[in-house]
Amino acid sequence: MMYDSSVFSPLGLSQQFSMVGGTIRPMGPTPAPLTGYATAIFNGYPIAVNAAGNMVVAPPNSRSCGVFTGVEYTDTLLARRYSPQWVASQAGTDIRAWYTLDPYMLYAIQANATLTITAIGQQYDWATLSGNTTTGLATFGLDVASAAANAGLRVVGLVPGPNNEWGDLFPWVLVQISEHQYVADIASV
Repeated sequence: MMYDSSVFSPLGLSQQFSMVGGTIRPMGPTPAPLTGYATAIFNGYPIAVNAAGNMVVAPPNSRSCGVFTGVEYTDTLLARRYSPQWVASQAGTDIRAWYTLDPYMLYAIQANATLTITAIGQQYDWATLSGNTTTGLATFGLDVASAAANAGLRVVGLVPGPNNEWGDLFPWVLVQISEHQYVADIASV
């Protein structure tokens, strides 16, 4: 994938590789959204597990346990469906959601403003979640204005490639979930 930091065209959190072994290992089938879950979940959305053990969207400034990558389910006509998104209020049975859970997974995300190399080790939240209902892909970026000692994502580097440098208008950065539900918080450096 080509990352162009001169145009703001975010794709949410795009899995890159694990810092432990390098392999991307999608998890599933549980937790999964409950049938009728009223919030859309797009590929690239941060997700969390609620107290009942179900998958829910993790809004900005909250803990998450991974990133949603797709879902399969049986619809009301008993057809098996596969989709990169969970449509809000979708009814279905045998719901199997796929997501990343590895706390050492690195993701690419586009910043909504310029960042310099001093952003490495700093923490930011993701911007208000949004997605494209045609493609099923997320369309939010990293909220540069949300820098805090304990925020949802830690910048660990710049996504390598042409047309993407520190100081560009909308750089693509590598991040790790810093407020992971299954790991103790680590404050920014």
